[in-house]
Formats: sequence, C-alpha cells, structure tokens
Amino acid sequence: MEALNIRQAAEEDISSLYDLYAQIGQKSEGYFEEVLEKDCVVLIAHKGDQDIGFGILNFEPKYSLYQKLEIPEIQDLNVIPEARRQGVATSLIGAFENMASDQGVEQIGISVGLTKDYGPAQRLYTKLGYMPDGNGISYDRQGVELGRSYPVVDDLCLMMIKSL
Repeated sequence: MEALNIRQAAEEDISSLYDLYAQIGQKSEGYFEEVLEKDCVVLIAHKGDQDIGFGILNFEPKYSLYQKLEIPEIQDLNVIPEARRQGVATSLIGAFENMASDQGVEQIGISVGLTKDYGPAQRLYTKLGYMPDGNGISYDRQGVELGRSYPVVDDLCLMMIKSL
C-alpha cells in the first residue's frame, strides 16, 4: 500500500487543485488563485502520483468569532470519493492543527454543513475533538436569526472549535 503524503500547494499546483475540485463536483473560476494570495495555507494529500484531497487553513477567516479570538479556520476540506474513509481528511486536519500549533495558536476552527451529505464530516470532527462554538448555526459566516428562513446550502453551517 502506498503511503499518504501531504505537501503545501504552490502556484504550480493550481491546475491540480481545479482537477480535484472537479472530481468532487465543484467549479469556481479564480478560486484557488485568490486563496493562494490570501493569508492561507493550502495542503494537498496524495498517494503515489495521484492527488486525492486538499484543504485550506485560513488565518484571516470571515467568521467574526474566529476573527475576534484570532482562530484560524480549516476550510474546504475535500477528498475525492474513491479515497474517502482511508484517513485522508484526518491526516489533513492533523497537519493543519500542527501548523497552527507551531505558530502559537491555541484554538482552531472548522465548519460543517447541516445536511445528511455532511454526516461523515460531522462525526469525524466530533471524534477529533471539535465542539460547536456555542453560537448556533451560521449562514455565510453570520449568525442566523430566529424565525428567518435560510436556504439549505453549503453556506448554512455549524461552526466548531478545538483547543490545541
């Protein structure tokens, strides 16, 4: 069995990142160029010569609680379907946690969608020690208001925190 390796993405990895995004059914022109220009770290997981997953550690997240407490956020954690349930996401999260800890960060955040599609991620994050931040759910990184309707899309999330 080939070993899982994780490397930091650079500009020359942009086409590989778009290929991975396409394999999980996503497309967003200019997304990875924009991410690499921000205060973010993109990690790519690969086995052998195949890239199988990626994630982003954003040191300037949009979510106000994370901003206030200077908590970096793990974002857009994705593994291609045929490589799931093999420890890839766990390894990426571990690498991000180590990176944040090495920079003196005491807490790290992650968000998870609320639909059944996110069930495995919800269970994984809890298993890894992430807890809801206590502010309920958010829509586009803003707290939701009681009695208001929101579309059930990826932007409707539960924000979670873990102490490092």
